[in-house]
Amino acid sequence: MGEARKMIGAAFYHNFMDVIDRPRDFRAEFDIGRLGALTVGELSCGADVRMRLGELGAYHVNILLGGQMSFRQGGGACMVATAERAGVFQPVGDTVVERWSGDCRILAVKMDRETLDKRLERLIGRPVRAPLMLAPELDTTRGPGRAWARLVTTVFEELREEPGDAPAQPSLCTSPLVAEPLQEAILNGLLLAVEHPFRGELMAPAQNLRPAPVKRAMDAVEERPEHPFTPAGLAAEARVGVRWLQEAFRRYVGMSPMAYVRDVRLTRVRDELRAAEPGALSVSEVAHRWGFSHLGRFAEQYHARFGELPSQTLRR
Repeated sequence: MGEARKMIGAAFYHNFMDVIDRPRDFRAEFDIGRLGALTVGELSCGADVRMRLGELGAYHVNILLGGQMSFRQGGGACMVATAERAGVFQPVGDTVVERWSGDCRILAVKMDRETLDKRLERLIGRPVRAPLMLAPELDTTRGPGRAWARLVTTVFEELREEPGDAPAQPSLCTSPLVAEPLQEAILNGLLLAVEHPFRGELMAPAQNLRPAPVKRAMDAVEERPEHPFTPAGLAAEARVGVRWLQEAFRRYVGMSPMAYVRDVRLTRVRDELRAAEPGALSVSEVAHRWGFSHLGRFAEQYHARFGELPSQTLRR
């Protein structure tokens, strides 16, 4: 069991595991692959087990290929995942698998939290300020849920190593030309399949999506957020007038063009602070690099956006 805990910990999450079905032998079988910010694995234990995982720090879906799994997160009710209903887990909230049945095989999909959050923001064309709350279960017997489960299964079959003594050939899925679109397809598919507050907006007809000039301006900001953009400069990027762009941004993005520039810059600052090694850089150094010259105003804007000061992000 110790080896199984280590493998799950290395590929997925730190855990504590207890066998609760003593008459049955514990025989764990794991087959795990990676696709960019995704980890996908087929897992089984061979005996009923209970697991304590703490906070996952990532979005996670368990597609059951047989058996049952009962789980709870935070103070929520106990949920039961089956071959008809996948279990969906949030990044936050203490996670306990109350019973992972011995006959239960799961196709586990771990998704980096920031990657899924940014994919949603990219799809709806504006920042998401509140945590994304996914429904705790997904119907895999019909509609988008079934299509998504099939997509994940197909990708995993390509990721798993070929059996035998000969060295495995590299999977086509590991090629950058294929891996990135596949990762986006899985993330997009989940956002369309599982219930959450933004699903209706994503399912809206195509004519409700942002127009091409708005997209051109947003792409320019995403590619060069440190550039000293002005309203006139962004309008030139979009190939429209300043007033048209202002009104279109408010309608389709929910903020002005310059507010969008500031939000993208704040996000880049946060990404850099979170990735920094202790003592490697200062908040002011990062803020200046992304175009913030007034540190006091920057700190206020950062706190309003992320709920903490940039110095707190750097310390964590």
